[in-house]
Amino acid sequence: MPFTVTMPKLSPTMEEGTIVKWRVKEGSFVKTGELLLEIATDKATVEHNALDEGYLRKILLPEGKSARVGEALAIFTEQAKESIEGYKPEGIAPEPIKKEEEKMAPTPAASTTTQVPTTASFQQPSFAPEPPLAEYRFEETAAGTVAASPLSKKLAREKGIDLSTIKGSGPGGRIVSSDIDKGLPEAMVSFGKREVPTLAPGTYEEEALSPMRKIVGRRLQESKTFIPHFYLTVQVDADQMVSLREELKLGGVKITFNDLVLRATALALREHPTVNSGYNSVNGTLIRFKTIDIAIAVSLEGGLITPIIRHADYKNLGEISSEAKWLAKKAREGKLSREEYTGGSFTVSNLGMYGVSEFIAVINPPQAAILAVAGIQEQPVVKGGQIVKGSTLALTLSADHRVIDGADGAQFLLTLKKLLENPSLLLV
Repeated sequence: MPFTVTMPKLSPTMEEGTIVKWRVKEGSFVKTGELLLEIATDKATVEHNALDEGYLRKILLPEGKSARVGEALAIFTEQAKESIEGYKPEGIAPEPIKKEEEKMAPTPAASTTTQVPTTASFQQPSFAPEPPLAEYRFEETAAGTVAASPLSKKLAREKGIDLSTIKGSGPGGRIVSSDIDKGLPEAMVSFGKREVPTLAPGTYEEEALSPMRKIVGRRLQESKTFIPHFYLTVQVDADQMVSLREELKLGGVKITFNDLVLRATALALREHPTVNSGYNSVNGTLIRFKTIDIAIAVSLEGGLITPIIRHADYKNLGEISSEAKWLAKKAREGKLSREEYTGGSFTVSNLGMYGVSEFIAVINPPQAAILAVAGIQEQPVVKGGQIVKGSTLALTLSADHRVIDGADGAQFLLTLKKLLENPSLLLV
């Protein structure tokens, strides 16, 4: 008897999956629990085992292709020689996945339904790449405004000669064919061998978004479109942070600057609970989180994910440091469990390890704020009326103005600044 294997729902937020690799070939017998295929979800690449035994007769979705949850992936039979002719695979119809702007557009509500008012209905405009410039000639444009006859240009292309290095003997210094035959004059300066490109300007290739990248892109686009962001930046004197880290290192205690920021953020959120809030767009209400659960942005090859340090304000610096490293490792290995990356009351995004001096992060809804942490920069600073060498750290708060006012965000940053400029407070 034929039966259908459909795309499984491998995470709570999974809407579609991409077939990474089929681990069984058509015609093979598959036992219950045997590894059947690998699927890329919005969170990670997951191995999926067969739920029923049978013979894999026909693969309906090849590697590299995507399908929504519930769509047919393959046809199985209980017996090896059973006919599958005329068998109609079960599962939902393989309709095209909605475009991002269609997903974002609000659904019209019936007259009897209460709908949260929105300020506008947005649709994403079309942004398509321009075609490559097929008629462009590198040799001609590279010579700039050099005057040359058509024949000399043709000869120069054939011989790989840069016209800008040739002195013309024609009227007004125009380069003629006889100048090309003479080759490069010894008196002319050559700036090294120049390679000629083989691709037309604007040449490109397109690749499909991974499920994780699709989810990240959609959520961030929705965040920037519908959340009224405002931004506050503060410069922290990081000299004491640098000194404390070096002192702890001498004692065999290894911490990162991000560990200090996480600990300080947890304590600052406890003092300013308004920043530890969110916005429920379903019913238009404020969310006042009662616990401080800090999500840390971790970059992955196919996107990013935000594992969460729960009850961060109750954990000391060492505990935060250990847990942050452990969560980041699990995230990069694709081994986070659902409860380790869902929820959270506030997010910290750190790009300091890449030498970034300052940046702005996009709010991770339904949270109402996110902190962008840049790298510590060595630069001249004024202390006691004197210009001296110092270390500074830029922190930028992105906040949802529906929930947090400018003064609330500023006071939070001032507390955070005080803690980081006096980092010994983070040890108690």
